[in-house]
Amino acid sequence: MSDVIVIGGGPAGSTAARICAKAGLSTRVLEEHASLGYPVQCAGLLSNNAFVECEVSARSVYNTVRGAKICGSEGHSLSFDAKTTKAYVVDRGRLDHEMAVSAAEAGAEFSLKTCVTKINPVKKIIHTADGEGIPYNLLIAADGPRSVVARSLGISPSPFIYSGIQAEVPWNGDPSLVELHPNAAPEFFAWVIPLSEKRARVGLCGMKNVPDLFAQFLSRFPGSTIHSVTGTIPIGIRRKTFGSGCMLAGDAAGFPKPTSGGGVYTGVRSARSAAQTAIDSFDAGDSTDAFLSQYENLWREDFGRELDMGLKALEFRRNLDPEDIDAAIDAMNTPEILDLIIRFGDMDRPSDLLKRLAMKPGLYGTFGRIGIKGIVRSVFG
Repeated sequence: MSDVIVIGGGPAGSTAARICAKAGLSTRVLEEHASLGYPVQCAGLLSNNAFVECEVSARSVYNTVRGAKICGSEGHSLSFDAKTTKAYVVDRGRLDHEMAVSAAEAGAEFSLKTCVTKINPVKKIIHTADGEGIPYNLLIAADGPRSVVARSLGISPSPFIYSGIQAEVPWNGDPSLVELHPNAAPEFFAWVIPLSEKRARVGLCGMKNVPDLFAQFLSRFPGSTIHSVTGTIPIGIRRKTFGSGCMLAGDAAGFPKPTSGGGVYTGVRSARSAAQTAIDSFDAGDSTDAFLSQYENLWREDFGRELDMGLKALEFRRNLDPEDIDAAIDAMNTPEILDLIIRFGDMDRPSDLLKRLAMKPGLYGTFGRIGIKGIVRSVFG
């Protein structure tokens, strides 16, 4: 029996497997697909911090971006350019494959085409689609938003389940800026992620009418398209992230960022905490829930507060209509506010910027009015 079983060969799973194997634990990764990194289910925009956390080469990088343009209704937009790299546009398939190779080189064993159908948390048995029963002592579940492990443990899903669609299209624009279009998706936003001066990834995410909204947004970009990505994004931390020798990491735990939907940074960070807990558990000979609670303490101390604040920001955004969005864009389109965004903006840890913006008297009127309207909508809408 392996010391650690990891379910899922994405960034979180491969990171956990690499760290455990490097520490000398016998580690097995169960991956349902036939090849690592595919199918791709990500927009492929990684912050600087997320890219560094992945510990990969630049081979997967298509482009780098320095800032963003936020586009509301016609005549309402703002742009900021930090003049230095803020994010990487990557080939997620290639990036995931490189991370898995690093885990394998550290000693982790990968079992491809191994679909986990359920686990028995009492007997600590993993059941697969081909009838195999795999015993486990410690299990790290990085098996995505529809986590079989979480379901087997009776842990309820994240409160918000978003759907996203993305295509690659011909495009002419500034390849150094990502575009965000909040009015195109009432519950979240649409995006344009430049691959080069001639092509970009355009996508949209929401909870309702996503295919229709995406078709409307895509119509802005004439020319042939390559439909490359559809995916599910769980927003909101599950009520529990460990139990019965298991730890939930990444999307399986509900760790995507509520402000952007990105899950690589928090996924890898949670995998590091899960791997450290697994190592400590093995050393102590203790895999009880009381011991594994260390995992939840670690990730909460690391990024839990950011996710909590991000969820509040998302709930606020869900009550905004296009008129509110345009008013917010206009209010923030000042040299002072744009400078704050450039200096303190952080895709992974936005709370510092949000607090600084909240302290600006010039924004009180606009955001106070929007806030009151949002409260009314949430009560009477």
